[in-house]
Amino acid sequence: MSHTTPEASGLDPAMLRDQLFDLWNRKDLQMLHLAALQGFSKLSEPLEALLTILESCPGKQKGRSHTLGHHILMEFQTWIKEHPQVNLSSVSEQQAVALQRRALNLLTDTQPNFVDSLINIYQLNSLDPAILRLHITGLHALNCYKEAATLSIKLNLQEELNMEEMCVPLIVQDKMSVAVSFVSGYSHLEERLVKLLDSWCHPSFCVAELNSQFPRLNLTKQRMEQIQPKMLTKHVLRLMEKFKIDKGLCPNALHKRRLDSLRFLMYKRFVDKGMTEENWIDHVQYVVADDLELQIHLVEMLVRYSCLRKASQWSLRYNIPRYRLPYGVWETQQSLPRALQQISLSDTAETEWESAQSHCEKFYQVPLTKDKVHFVDTPEALERCQSIVLKEGVVVGVDMEWQPTFGCISTQQVALIQLAVSDQVFLVDLYARRFCEHPETIRFIRSLFSQQSVLKLGYGMAGDLKCLLATWPQLQEDPLKMEGMLDLLSIHKKIQHSALSRTHNGPKEVLVGEDCAEKGLSLLVQQVLGRPLDKTEQMSNWEKRPLRISQIRYAVADAYCLLEVYSVLSRNPASFGLPDDLRSISSSQSEMSRDKKLKEKKGKQTKQTLEKEECQGAQRVSPSRSDPEKGVLYGEKPSEDSPPLPPQQLRVVCDNMLQGLGRYLRCLGVDVVMLENTDDHRVAAKLAQAEGRVILTCGQPFQTLRSQVAEGRCLSLDCSEKARDQAVRVLKHFNVQPTPSDIFSRCQACNSDQYVAVPRDDMVGMLKKKGLLPDQDNTDLMHQEEEKHDDILTPKLPRYALQCRWASLSGLDPDTLTFPGGAPIQLHTVPPTLLPRIPLFYICTRCGKVFWEGSHFGRVLSMFQEVLHISDEDNESAAVPITAAQQN
Repeated sequence: MSHTTPEASGLDPAMLRDQLFDLWNRKDLQMLHLAALQGFSKLSEPLEALLTILESCPGKQKGRSHTLGHHILMEFQTWIKEHPQVNLSSVSEQQAVALQRRALNLLTDTQPNFVDSLINIYQLNSLDPAILRLHITGLHALNCYKEAATLSIKLNLQEELNMEEMCVPLIVQDKMSVAVSFVSGYSHLEERLVKLLDSWCHPSFCVAELNSQFPRLNLTKQRMEQIQPKMLTKHVLRLMEKFKIDKGLCPNALHKRRLDSLRFLMYKRFVDKGMTEENWIDHVQYVVADDLELQIHLVEMLVRYSCLRKASQWSLRYNIPRYRLPYGVWETQQSLPRALQQISLSDTAETEWESAQSHCEKFYQVPLTKDKVHFVDTPEALERCQSIVLKEGVVVGVDMEWQPTFGCISTQQVALIQLAVSDQVFLVDLYARRFCEHPETIRFIRSLFSQQSVLKLGYGMAGDLKCLLATWPQLQEDPLKMEGMLDLLSIHKKIQHSALSRTHNGPKEVLVGEDCAEKGLSLLVQQVLGRPLDKTEQMSNWEKRPLRISQIRYAVADAYCLLEVYSVLSRNPASFGLPDDLRSISSSQSEMSRDKKLKEKKGKQTKQTLEKEECQGAQRVSPSRSDPEKGVLYGEKPSEDSPPLPPQQLRVVCDNMLQGLGRYLRCLGVDVVMLENTDDHRVAAKLAQAEGRVILTCGQPFQTLRSQVAEGRCLSLDCSEKARDQAVRVLKHFNVQPTPSDIFSRCQACNSDQYVAVPRDDMVGMLKKKGLLPDQDNTDLMHQEEEKHDDILTPKLPRYALQCRWASLSGLDPDTLTFPGGAPIQLHTVPPTLLPRIPLFYICTRCGKVFWEGSHFGRVLSMFQEVLHISDEDNESAAVPITAAQQN
């Protein structure tokens, strides 16, 4: 039956195909468009002829973004809109099914663009589900898992197929989003997927079960990373909230997340010492809750991290059965006096607004008295706040606090909003008196964020706004209008990027405190204002009232520092690598985000081709005999007979997952650049190409990074291995033999190898100049110390003197005590009590960090004695006279 009124026989489809193919080869797409539309009108059976043409079209051709078949199909869709009489209802049922089967056979992995068009033209949704299922099964047999799932979704076949068989291969191949799309909209399938993922979080789950169930999957090491408990737990908790699944159906993932949180709390309290006892107790009780197994884990960890007495107190609190107690806890319980059987806080809470002198020297301080801080928890207080904060032209620092839930809940409700202006700070207390439910409160929030004439400063405001939506669900129905916003995170990224362009080893990596790198806003405050934020109260219980003085001080500083940072950056933006108009940076971030997504997509495509053969072309470096399963390095190893390499000649860039390794290598004299946590992994490749560095990375980024550098210039390490062991492995891999003279030959903060030597008298003068030396007279004490060493005529430079470059003290600006590069001496890190004992200080000329001889050298010597090359001369040349060193 003819659909048009051309000649009785119509145009031969083969002739039309040849004509279109000729125009395609000549790249004359305009003529192809005209020829297609004219040709379709001359066909006697357009629907059948289209399939005949598509079946004989070539596949993807080099240099072409689309296939010829795709172009023809798009032209046919345009043509059929003008010819609505061309449809399946005009042919017999038998003919229609035959055409549908042929169209279905074109839907393979090689023609993904055909899917929507062919489904619409040939009404494939109406085809017998058994036929459709058979086609999906065929795609699965060809390992076309994504194509099979995508086609199933478009044909609404999810309930006709086995969810596990469809989704497991997708999850293993890092296509979780496709698996989620497959079950979305079908509550029973959503629940089954979440329960499946949760079952993989159980400690007894073995990957071998998947191998036996899906033998065609070929579970490589890289694919197995997708089914590790940590990654799975993240997926389960996200999907649990997305699909509104009952928490009771996800016991394994919740237990895993709480156990990880407990480990984190133990580290923060007893290793990092970055959490107060009161905060730690609040969080431990929240995380452990009424889970007996977690309570037992808590007691076991306390035995390892703290002491038997503390473990006994917590075991009594939770009434843990005797047979589940670790060794020694029961006996300690029996010996505890009744007064010590309860967990109690020491009465050390601060009551003074002013911080201690040591705190002032180390951390940023807000230049406001306590009377300038106002709580807003009544309509009257809100009205006063509004009259000041919403004035035209006002600049407001905005920050928010909420109760940490350690990932057990993805979004938290805001407990406190801090609003800082030039001379005061308002703390909008949403948790007190249920103030967040007051209608005036939400009206004020809308006015604040929508007013163009009020500049709102924040840092990483996306997280704050997400929590605002959780606090006021009505903001999702009627979204906030965001006007006059400036996120300093965007500006910080620009500063970091500019610093990377100027010098890749600059003070952006300054370490503060005890080997702890500052991050985020604290790092920005340090870079701009000179001292970091004290983040001890960051993870406080912000829902507990009344707030402690230390919490209030932290909350005020987090908001007020934004004003001071903005003020400094605005006065001299060029010195930070910023444009004159800081607000222009924020608007450009969307473009940067789009570029990043495109790069990530390209990187993912590269990874998918590389993962066909894991670590293809890479050489394994044999791990140590003591632990044959750990510490594998991927990458080409230097020749066995290559001479030993001095550490100064090894130049590496460490991915942000290996900062601990980077610090150890730098400690031994290796030239190390470390990526920041905010840096994209591919920054490592740019540095490696520009500066001839070797990339050190771990996990998935290896596959992407190694394709961008020469063979053997990208090495992958085992992330689970300790940083010290990773460092030993890298040194042995490159046959690097450091000596004791190399230890500390580079600045641990910024990687510079240039120092200036400052005698004690000069250091005393500098400290007095900056008002950092106590009023008490240390003269007698220092003279007594000098008399003990009166045999030393001149101070000695450290043992690493000959491995460094030494600058003259004359290059220091005597007024500002800054080096030519602009770095001020970090005098606040020098304890005055050191002065009598230390005759000579060493200062890095790049970042201003101050060093002196201490016991740390011995610890490093002990840690790395297996790779250090120690000669008889090392002891004799441990110290070098200043005059000799400065002449080199």
